[in-house]
Amino acid sequence: MGKLEIRDLNQSFAKDDGSRLVVLDHVTFDVSDKEFVCILGSSGCGKTTLLRLIAGLDTAQAGSIFLDGTEIRGTSPKVGMVFQEYSLFPWRTVIDNIAFGLEMQGIAKDERYRIAERYLNLVNLAQFRDSYPSELSGGMRQRVAVVRALALDPVLLLMDEPFGALDAQTRNMLQKELLDIWEATRKTVIFITHSVDEAVYLADRIIVLTPRPGRICRMVPIDLPRPRDRTSMVFAQVRREVLDLINQNCSIQ
Repeated sequence: MGKLEIRDLNQSFAKDDGSRLVVLDHVTFDVSDKEFVCILGSSGCGKTTLLRLIAGLDTAQAGSIFLDGTEIRGTSPKVGMVFQEYSLFPWRTVIDNIAFGLEMQGIAKDERYRIAERYLNLVNLAQFRDSYPSELSGGMRQRVAVVRALALDPVLLLMDEPFGALDAQTRNMLQKELLDIWEATRKTVIFITHSVDEAVYLADRIIVLTPRPGRICRMVPIDLPRPRDRTSMVFAQVRREVLDLINQNCSIQ
């Protein structure tokens, strides 16, 4: 299972002058089990703040978040997170990085390395099992970061612009690989991105947030068969629809 329910979420932060900066304002939406959802919006609209609340890294000022009917209060092994920065331990090999979370959970050594090997094979990096992060390309490091999160077998995978720092060719390749991984594991995924093209290529549904404070502007279902052709007319039409929402500051209807 991996059903997420977000109810009337509000978040603000104290400013130096004593006032408060409202970042999220009455955000409510659901994500179905095994759904791939992308969240789009302008810089500062609260996308990362929202993801951190779902991950249990921060506490909402008001509102509730439920995963499979249980309210999220703090971090949970049911929720995995992949950041834009690769966040790999430079002193650990690839296989040791993937096995780290399992080690922290007390999984026996033989079992955790068996699991790590399986996920390493999933992203075709078995030949780099004993390499260090500094010996890998940016795309390879991010693939390791993704499977490190998946190795813990979360029901919900959160991804905060994981491909944002990569070149276009590598980014497109990893988008395809991510969909292959998603098809193989069938996790519920919430993926933050600034790229409309990326969101249309990946998502079952796109949630567009308004400029700060972030509110739900529109939910756009992407009813295109996979694999998707970025050069097709229908892909371009959907991309234009979402771009228009953002360029018009996403007026709420």
